[in-house]
Amino acid sequence: MKRITAAAAIGIVALTATGCSAGGGGGNTAGSADKTGPIKVWLSNNEQELAWGKAVVEAWNAEHPDEKVTAQEIPAGSSSEEAITAAITAGTAPCLVYNIAPAAVSGWVKQGGLVDLSKIADGSDYITSRGGNVDAYATDGDYYQLPWKSNPVMVMYNKTLFQAAGIDPENPEMDTYDSFLAGAKSLVASGVKSAIWPAPTSEFYQPWFDFYPLYLAQTDGTLLVEDGKATFDSDAGRQVAEFWKTIYDEKLAPNEASTDDAMSAGTTAMQLAGPWAIPSYADTVDVGFMPVPTSDGRANPTTFADSKSVSMFSACENQGTAWEFLKFSTSVDSDGQLLELTGQMPMRTDLANTYADYFTKNPNYVAFAKQVENVADVPSIANSVEAWQAFRDDYSAAVIFGKTTIDEFLSSAASEIDKLVAE
Repeated sequence: MKRITAAAAIGIVALTATGCSAGGGGGNTAGSADKTGPIKVWLSNNEQELAWGKAVVEAWNAEHPDEKVTAQEIPAGSSSEEAITAAITAGTAPCLVYNIAPAAVSGWVKQGGLVDLSKIADGSDYITSRGGNVDAYATDGDYYQLPWKSNPVMVMYNKTLFQAAGIDPENPEMDTYDSFLAGAKSLVASGVKSAIWPAPTSEFYQPWFDFYPLYLAQTDGTLLVEDGKATFDSDAGRQVAEFWKTIYDEKLAPNEASTDDAMSAGTTAMQLAGPWAIPSYADTVDVGFMPVPTSDGRANPTTFADSKSVSMFSACENQGTAWEFLKFSTSVDSDGQLLELTGQMPMRTDLANTYADYFTKNPNYVAFAKQVENVADVPSIANSVEAWQAFRDDYSAAVIFGKTTIDEFLSSAASEIDKLVAE
């Protein structure tokens, strides 16, 4: 799965425009956890995920002829989440949607569009027994989403370009900021246009693929916001920001957007990516993966989970069937099929041992199976999209374009986010 504007991004306009109260469109009292019958589900338009969804639906329907599931792709729009938001407003949302970004959930809860899975008899128990410590995915203590799969962000690199720059492609030894910068300089000196090329554009989700993974690594998993307060106006936040500013100041990354797939074109040697990149680049780039760097090169650093969830929508009438199908589609067998078909990591406890045969046959994915034990996600906060946008705007001005200072960025963004979260 190639990055579709980094998580098929969440529609900013749609999500910020739906700050209506619960019941403001999307609420439906007709549904209940006792009702069974036909349901509709929406799936990502990713080819491999569609194949997985079709197989799971066919298996369910063969065993449940009176509770038929009909699946379709999420309707086209500027983003998947924008289409979902519109459907909530119109009362036409399906029972389940797969592949949603956790950052969208708090807005939909506020809109009254989601079913509280914690209120289903075995809801919380199933979610926590499958996923382990998933408290970060709760909204006000309740689960309106089932954490489904994770794409841990690591440094993806072109082994051929590393070799040409005199860097050992099997053991790059670029785990500290200093060694990473030294390697990046060697790459550019060898003739590569950019050592690493994070998107320099202004979308609110872009920090998830530059600043945030390194911040999580540097802080051993501190979220951007905790206990209602921004955390990044700190020594760790300053270290990460200074690292990226050095990348741009030293011309190791461009501050303009790529006009093509820079990895395939060979114009960049590194990107931050998840396991989706392995099949995406199988025919074009011999890729390797390494953990994101930290100031001190610590082992097994935390990184951004880039997870996706499944939610049940309040327009669903036959919620009993929807819940049973949700469990069916996230069982050990179904998750194994997801792993086989997509290479993406189901959010299950003891992943590596549960699917040991898969990882033996697919060694390129072992690094991600290990990394999935050390991930963190976006915080579940009010005004999530607006908060990330405020962060991105100030970060871009200071780090990417050098219009303000690092201290001004950290202070201004933290202050604005604290206000947004408190609303």
